[in-house]
Amino acid sequence: MNGKLFAQAIIKVISGVLLMGILLFIPAGSFSYWNGWLLMAVLFVPMIVAGFVMMKKSPELLQKRLNAKEEQSEQKTVIVLSGLMFFAAFVVAGLNFRFGWIVLPNWIAYAATAVFLLGYLIYAEVLRENAYLSRIVEVQENQKVIDTGLYGIVRHPMYSSTLLLFLSMPLVLGSVISFVIMLVYIPIIAKRIRNEEQVLEQGLAGYSDYRKRVKHKLIPWIW
Repeated sequence: MNGKLFAQAIIKVISGVLLMGILLFIPAGSFSYWNGWLLMAVLFVPMIVAGFVMMKKSPELLQKRLNAKEEQSEQKTVIVLSGLMFFAAFVVAGLNFRFGWIVLPNWIAYAATAVFLLGYLIYAEVLRENAYLSRIVEVQENQKVIDTGLYGIVRHPMYSSTLLLFLSMPLVLGSVISFVIMLVYIPIIAKRIRNEEQVLEQGLAGYSDYRKRVKHKLIPWIW
């Protein structure tokens, strides 16, 4: 096992746990915010398991995902907007718990958890299918068009999974106000996809034909 890669991954996870804990529990004013613990569990436990699997089977992919840095200014804007969206949604969810603005029934949180885990399963399948998967918009050396499996249904199944993940998060947290905030992700991801497809059209052989064969970007027969 690559010790440096392992340490880097652990630091990333710990940083994520601490940051999310701060954004959720300080606004909530209490550690009894059970929805916050539920989200952290379903988010970070599978993430840790997936990290160990990638470290063993595809350390290059894990390294690439840990060290990804966007070079394109348009995508840097997308990252900033996404960060602001998450910040607002998590803080508002904590405040919603503290002040009881809109209290959702517990079954909604449980149903949203099921949707969240479905999104994680789709994400794991995308990682399995596409060895070129990257967190940044780029065309890699020797990259080929992937058009099998989920990629034969929609062109961007990774973003399909993030749509399920991100829109279920606020409902796991029990906050419909945060859900409204997270709807901002739809135009954000649409902007990212537009730029990404321009890059792939210009730099990836066969991508134009692939776009003609697979009509939908995220949701079959809809988008």
